Amino acid sequence: MARILQLVLWFLVCGMVMVDATSQNFSAAAAGNGICRSVVEPLGYSCAEHKMNLQESLFGWYLFQVTTKDGYILSMQRIASNSGGGSRKPVLLQHGLFMDGMTWLLLPPGQNLAFLLADNGYDVWIVHGRGTTSSRGHVSYAPDDRAYWDWSWDELAAQDLPATVDYIHDQTKQKLHFVGHSQGNLLALAAVSRGHLVNKLSSATLLCPVAYMHHMSSLLMRGSINLFFAEGFYWLKIKEFDPNGGPAQKFLEKMCKLPFVDCSNLMTALTGKNCCLKPSAMDSFLKYEPQPTSTKNLLHLSQMVRRGTIAMYDYDNEGQNVKRYGQPSPPVYDMTRIPKDLPLFLTYGGTDGITSDKDVQILLGSLKDHMGDKLVTQFIDNYAHADYVMADNVREKVYDPLLGFLKQY
Repeated sequence: MARILQLVLWFLVCGMVMVDATSQNFSAAAAGNGICRSVVEPLGYSCAEHKMNLQESLFGWYLFQVTTKDGYILSMQRIASNSGGGSRKPVLLQHGLFMDGMTWLLLPPGQNLAFLLADNGYDVWIVHGRGTTSSRGHVSYAPDDRAYWDWSWDELAAQDLPATVDYIHDQTKQKLHFVGHSQGNLLALAAVSRGHLVNKLSSATLLCPVAYMHHMSSLLMRGSINLFFAEGFYWLKIKEFDPNGGPAQKFLEKMCKLPFVDCSNLMTALTGKNCCLKPSAMDSFLKYEPQPTSTKNLLHLSQMVRRGTIAMYDYDNEGQNVKRYGQPSPPVYDMTRIPKDLPLFLTYGGTDGITSDKDVQILLGSLKDHMGDKLVTQFIDNYAHADYVMADNVREKVYDPLLGFLKQY
């Protein structure tokens, strides 16, 4: 069986590398024109973008570039309601895998979380993770350098999130609320489990949190992991995985021909059966997403699915692990060390193919000693992964309860 998998992997990957990696992604145009001008201003919101070294205005949108300790330059936007007022409490919105900050703007005004928070008086900050269209800068490397892509979500948790939180805290002089979707939650959980950022967070909201992943049921993700496709990319020194590029598209075509993968509804094959996706949000998704990530990040996530653990990246070489971590195996992120008094709002769906109910229960088991009034959980039976940012009823189902939670802190 192992030999068969190796042959299939060779067939899939070799087919991919023969294709020219070209990408047609409207996010590049949005980033070039400025998200304010291309996305926000047409919807009637005042919007201004500034580089970090330019004079800041008092209200409206801003573009900030945050430089991480390992040299990545991240773009952020800041939005406040036209009407003013409110607490102006800062909220950080952190996107997930294959997404960028546009995650929070896919739905129209009155429904997307960014504008709802702003309309309720919050100081909203949207970040774009390293490697995405809006955050491809580095002080030393270019995106076509292999070294640029030498990272996994370990670095996102240890570098990107702290740099982002520190910058917002420095700008506002206030603690902030964290709201994450999918892999974005893994960054926060990993960071606070190691004692980081806790004194700068008022709360953390976890929308379909990726943490434990052993019971993930997504056929497309499972098939990719079982065929060791991330290892194949890494072995062939393809360090950037761009879902819009030729290699990824070719891989997807071949995956969809396998008998155990049904790609007639690609979103379902990837995320589970979403109940309520708004057509206009899907149009926006196809226009601006998906976004690149590093092959090393996919390899790290694959390790988590196979092993059922939340641990740092395993180099599968004791010597390399010792050199990196000072021990032969990678350190584990201990979820029981999450501060018991940190207010948490955790919501997940019954048809989610990525964040399974079984895995969420393992996470909740780690939080069993959390202070009862500091942990709010919500289960939506017919929701899947994409519903939390694209469903036509997500405001009533999720965002209104979330706003009620935030008002307590």
